[in-house]
Amino acid sequence: MKSITIHGLDESLYKRIRERAARSGLSLNKTIKKLLEKSLGINRGKRETHRDDFLDFFGTWSEEDLAEFNKSVSDFELIDQSDWG
Repeated sequence: MKSITIHGLDESLYKRIRERAARSGLSLNKTIKKLLEKSLGINRGKRETHRDDFLDFFGTWSEEDLAEFNKSVSDFELIDQSDWG
C-alpha cells in the first residue's frame, strides 16, 4: 500500500474530517480513504448503506451534549416501588 501526506489543511477542513470520523466511529485515515473513494466513484464491492449521506440532515452530538442528555433523562432509570404495589 502506498502512503501520502497532505500539507496545508485549513482548520475548518480538518475539523470536518475529524467530526465525520467521530460520527462514523472510524479513524481519520479510514475516513479520508472513504472520502477519496467516494469522490472518485470507487466502490470496493461493499454494500453501501448511505448512512453517512444523511448525517448532515440529522446533526450530531458532542460529548458535552451527550452528557447533558444523559443527565436530563437519568430520572427515567429510577424505579419507584410504590408504583408497583
